[in-house]
Amino acid sequence: MFNSQVLKKLQKMQEDLKKVQAEINASTFYGQSGGSVVRVAVKGTKEVISIDIKHNEVDVNDGKTLEELIIAALNDAFSKVDKEIEETMGALTQEVNLAGML
Repeated sequence: MFNSQVLKKLQKMQEDLKKVQAEINASTFYGQSGGSVVRVAVKGTKEVISIDIKHNEVDVNDGKTLEELIIAALNDAFSKVDKEIEETMGALTQEVNLAGML
C-alpha cells in the first residue's frame, strides 16, 4: 500500500505535469523549410497559427514543390513540440523515483 508521503509525491508530480503541459500547449513553436522560404508557427497543441511563404523565392505556381515545403516546415515545427514534451516530461518523471516509493 502507498503511505501518505508517497501519495503526496504522486499528487505533486501530477500537478507539475499538468502545469508543464499547459505551458507547452500555450507556447509557440516555429518550423521552416527551403532555407526559410516557408516558415510556420504552431501551438504546443499542434494547432497551426501561421504559414509564411517568401513568394519571391519560390514558384507559387509549382504546387507540388510548395506542398512539400509546407509539409516539411510543419513537420519541423511538430518535431520541436514533440522534443519539448519529451524533454520536459521526461525530466519531471525522472525526479520521482518510483522504485524507491513502492
